[in-house]
Amino acid sequence: MRKVFFILLLITLSALGVRAQTVQDSNYKTVAHIKSDGTIQNSNYHTIGYIKGDGTIQNSNYKTIGHLKPDGTVQNENYKNVGYIKSDGTVQDSNYRTIGHVKSDGTVQDSNYRTIGHCKGIPMAWAALFFFFL
Repeated sequence: MRKVFFILLLITLSALGVRAQTVQDSNYKTVAHIKSDGTIQNSNYHTIGYIKGDGTIQNSNYKTIGHLKPDGTVQNENYKNVGYIKSDGTVQDSNYRTIGHVKSDGTVQDSNYRTIGHCKGIPMAWAALFFFFL
């Protein structure tokens, strides 16, 4: 589930008219592709989800699995807060415990600053969704 959401984060790029982006793991292996229309595909180009312009996150069957609010609040499908994304890239759970970081260069790190992925050119908030939906 983590991989799926991490990829979904990046879909929002399409809402901004950004070209397709590649999501990579810590070893720079491609794990997903984000198309300009918001479609998230795995490394084999199978559609696994969508991020809509309003922050709604959907799986491949268009079922809503979460929401990203403009203030950085992350909610599940029932609008229950599951975490927060701070403007500095700090990712917190619903109890405000730090669970990860997204650096300005697109490096995604766990709470111990170990690199777990790369999302160059992808907004911090979208990359941070990886912690909640994958």
